[in-house]
Amino acid sequence: MTKKPGVNRIAERKLRDRQARRAQIISAARRIAELEGWSNVTVRRLSDEISYSQPVLYAHFGSREGILTAAAIEGFQELGQALEKARKQGRRGNTVESVATAYLEFAASSPALYDVMFSLSLSVPFGDTATPPELRHAFSQLLQLFPGQSSKSEVITELFWASLHGIAELTRTRRFPPSRQKERMRALVELFKFPSDETKQVVKVR
Repeated sequence: MTKKPGVNRIAERKLRDRQARRAQIISAARRIAELEGWSNVTVRRLSDEISYSQPVLYAHFGSREGILTAAAIEGFQELGQALEKARKQGRRGNTVESVATAYLEFAASSPALYDVMFSLSLSVPFGDTATPPELRHAFSQLLQLFPGQSSKSEVITELFWASLHGIAELTRTRRFPPSRQKERMRALVELFKFPSDETKQVVKVR
């Protein structure tokens, strides 16, 4: 039995309204966190902030952790987009540096968002079959920097990611002086320069 057009339109409008409410809740959570930290992002505070009842918030996310998890996943989506743009626009031979710079700029420009993505104890799976597609996409942008490394590609990517995360955190906590950031970047890029399989074959033939 085919649904009537009017019924479909009502269902679509309800879906749009639900998505809009969800986006508004996440946006409010991020805004509070940027100003006051994630400890102040509570269901009650959000309810007061955006005039939705607490049951409405629970209906969308299930719990406070559900809201924070949604914010973290949104952060990975934005990070993945930033890394993809940097990777595609990076000059030939300079892609690793372009992506590394984009990563550190993202971490510096959105400290609270970066915090919920990496520092809070949320049950977001990494490197798992249940890993959200937003996380997979962000990681894939780093993975594509090291083609032709056979089975080592993922390990090299993890080490590169760990290096970027360490630089971001140590700079944020002022353990690393910002004045040496360019020097750090140049050294990091040099460390992660690897010959492609084609280059290896040419070297072997010669």
